[in-house]
Amino acid sequence: MSKFMILLYNQPSTWADLSPEQMQEAVQKYFAWGDNLRKKGIYLGSDKLTDGVGKVLRGKKDVRVTDGPFTEGKEFLGGYYAFTAANYEEAVELTREHPHLEYGGIVEIREIHDMHRG
Repeated sequence: MSKFMILLYNQPSTWADLSPEQMQEAVQKYFAWGDNLRKKGIYLGSDKLTDGVGKVLRGKKDVRVTDGPFTEGKEFLGGYYAFTAANYEEAVELTREHPHLEYGGIVEIREIHDMHRG
């Protein structure tokens, strides 16, 4: 089995039009999707990232630190899930049902290469 991570990208308006009740319903769908991975024994982890708050580092010798990422008018990384799957095809099939797609989000799937020593 290989490890995969899905990266969940939002548009600034993705959640703006939802009522508190609709937002709670969406959160429950995300929890249920993760619970399904747990039941299958393939869940590795997940988290939501803070909205628009972070730091960006650039440079080689003189590393510059700036506020960011800036999200005006474009998608931003909002969270991730990690799980195991046999291959990309299986990872895609598992991800097709993710509620992030239902809410107009973008989902990127990446394979994780294990870099642990020993």
